[in-house]
Amino acid sequence: MSIRPIVITGDPVLHNPTEPITVFDDNLAKLVEDMYDTCEAAPGVGLAGPQIGINKSIFVWMYKDQNEAPERGVAINPTLWIEPIDPCEEAWEEGCLSFPGEQYPLKRSPRAILQAVNEKNEPFEIHATGWFARILQHEFDHLTGHLYVDRLEPREAALAKATKRKNGWGKKGNTWMPGVDNLEG
Repeated sequence: MSIRPIVITGDPVLHNPTEPITVFDDNLAKLVEDMYDTCEAAPGVGLAGPQIGINKSIFVWMYKDQNEAPERGVAINPTLWIEPIDPCEEAWEEGCLSFPGEQYPLKRSPRAILQAVNEKNEPFEIHATGWFARILQHEFDHLTGHLYVDRLEPREAALAKATKRKNGWGKKGNTWMPGVDNLEG
């Protein structure tokens, strides 16, 4: 299929809730394949619609180090339940293709339950733990208009804000192209 440009923080499409997908057709199937291609080229473990400029409730994952789901999949119009975060939970380094080349520590729930449909409008449910649960939470956040840097503790948030300013991010239209630009999340 094709690789699409990835939108960088500051563009309104990344900071607003998405709309549900209502049409399940060949165009949606092509979008899903483009998202897999883009995620692989980036390289990433997940990619949400807003990250490629699509204000729709969809994300893909590509993560084989788990037993809870296929190593690659698509979630359309998802809901996500997470276990409350334990204050003693370890903060793990996280990155984002829409905040490329940077990583900051963030606490996430160790468990999540994803309910969604696939590109054929078939419902499914996944009970995820560990890193895979983090991936699902990260991608779901994109559908609600949030980036992981929006959830950082004050010290890390200040560092992220400085990086955003230094790189000239924070405005509409900033993108990077996987396989062309040397930026990784």
